[in-house]
Amino acid sequence: MTGLPRGFAYHFDEPDDGPPQSRIGRADTPHGSFAVPAFFPVGTRASVRTLDSRDLVECGASGLLANAYHLMLRPGASVIAGLGGLHRFMAWDKPILTDSGGFQAMSLGGKATDDGVVFKSIYDGSFHELTAEGAVLVQEQLGPDFAVALDLCPALPSSPEIVEDAMRRSIAWSARGRDAHSRPDQALVGVVQGGVDPDLRIESATKMTSIGFDVFAVGGLAVGEPVEEMLSTLDVVVPHLPNDRLRYLMGVGDPYGIVEAVARGIDLFDCVLPTRLARHGTALTSSGKLNLRAASLATSDAPIDLKCDCRTCSQYSRAYLRHLLSVGEELGKRAITIHNLRFLLGLMESIRESLANGTFDAIRREIASSWRPSLEPGSVDHAIARHGGQ
Repeated sequence: MTGLPRGFAYHFDEPDDGPPQSRIGRADTPHGSFAVPAFFPVGTRASVRTLDSRDLVECGASGLLANAYHLMLRPGASVIAGLGGLHRFMAWDKPILTDSGGFQAMSLGGKATDDGVVFKSIYDGSFHELTAEGAVLVQEQLGPDFAVALDLCPALPSSPEIVEDAMRRSIAWSARGRDAHSRPDQALVGVVQGGVDPDLRIESATKMTSIGFDVFAVGGLAVGEPVEEMLSTLDVVVPHLPNDRLRYLMGVGDPYGIVEAVARGIDLFDCVLPTRLARHGTALTSSGKLNLRAASLATSDAPIDLKCDCRTCSQYSRAYLRHLLSVGEELGKRAITIHNLRFLLGLMESIRESLANGTFDAIRREIASSWRPSLEPGSVDHAIARHGGQ
């Protein structure tokens, strides 16, 4: 496997007293370093809804994810490139990862072909084709630190034939994307597919490794399967990924899923869960989810979480936040978004610290007791978190 792009370096350590696959470390990029395991909040359209860059830094964000599908349509990749690239465009000087846009194109009615995905714009109805090469070109224009090769993510459950076809298309598209990628200061992410089929996952991981990528993502999970199937799939696939590359689990952001994936060797996560749940009035807390629209909180003077150090918890009561939600004031969504991101990013800090000092098992037990049942398929919050994707 070739070396990393210009400005990149990875440093990994295996804890002396932690799960065998788990690791801590640091990833260096042209826009700074971030400690791993890490969580990147999602700024779909180059913005995390209701927040600005200063808010995100205050919450502890060390990187962000943006969506190439939306940005290529509005304002357009060439527009962003002409304005100095995505970092300058959105006033964010830390690492950025963009996804390929394939998941969004397919989930919004697109059709897969041998070349890529054909889809209709959700903005003006115009038709577009996103090829394996085109997905890379768009992201080279956008200029994130990490660009994702085009892949095909089937919903679960799907027939074995659909899952295998998606895996094989993903491998072919990824190889073409690797050949097309030429930006020397950008890392390319390859996505391992295969559903929850162990043989397909191993085949995909092996072939993607032979193609060679700077980051290896595990995609096609948290899309409808039970959480235990997701974790057993990680047990299968992670040992077949290179030890000297970042391992990225796409679309997972619930505390239980994160902690268990870290135990299995995952370094990087992203998900809309903390921000999307906030806009629906649900807060993440050390004892589980809290519905801030509940009538029982109408006179509660307590903060969302007594253990939280965020600005929201230092200023506002549950009763006030419930009031903001009930009258439709945007401050309510903003305040809960700040809390949810700080909670999850604070959890990542605690995970890294616990791996370093040998107390990870305690956090693992604590999170399991509060969070394990809360995002099972079929629950309202699982549906909210899933919507919008991988």
